[in-house]
Amino acid sequence: MRKIIASLFISLDGVTEAPETWHFPYLNDEMHQAVAAQMEAADALLLGRRTYDIFAAHWPQQDAAKDPMAATLNAVPKYVVSTTLTSPTWENTTVLAGDPHKELTRLKDVPGKHIGVTGSVALVAWMLREGLLDELTLLVHPIVLGSGKRLFEEGIGNIPLALTRSATFSTGVLNLTYERA
Repeated sequence: MRKIIASLFISLDGVTEAPETWHFPYLNDEMHQAVAAQMEAADALLLGRRTYDIFAAHWPQQDAAKDPMAATLNAVPKYVVSTTLTSPTWENTTVLAGDPHKELTRLKDVPGKHIGVTGSVALVAWMLREGLLDELTLLVHPIVLGSGKRLFEEGIGNIPLALTRSATFSTGVLNLTYERA
C-alpha cells in the first residue's frame, strides 16, 4: 500500500502561508537535497484546489530543460481534491471529485511509489483528522511571522504523532518527520 506523505515549510509559530515570502533566506544545499529526496520517493502529487491553481499558473510556464523541478512537476501524475474544478488545464491532472476519503483510500491501493503532498494546508489538516496522512514532514524555519494561515488551527482536535526522523540544517531549519502514534 502506498503512503500519502505531506511536506510543508512552516515557521516557528506554525505559519505555512506564503512561504515564498519568508522561506528563501533558509534555502541551501541541505534543504535542496531533502526536498529532492522527498520528491524522488513519490510518483504522484496530491494537491488541494488552491495550491493546484497556484502551481498550474506557474510550473507549466517554466523551462523544463533548465529547471529539473519544473520537469518533474509537469510530468508527474497530479491528483486534485476539489468539488469545483472540472476541467484541469495542467497536463497529467486528475480531479478527485467524489467522496475524498474513498478516493484517497482507493488511490493508496494503486501500486506505485508514495503520493507526495506539498502546500495544500487545509487538505493536509483534513487528512490528519481523517487518519489518511501517513507521514508529515515539517521543515521548521527559525522565524516567527506573527500572522498567517497555520497548519494546526484551533479545533483540529487531538492527533497523537510520533517523531520518526529529525535533522538540523546549518541554517537552523529543523527537518522533522512524524507518523501517527
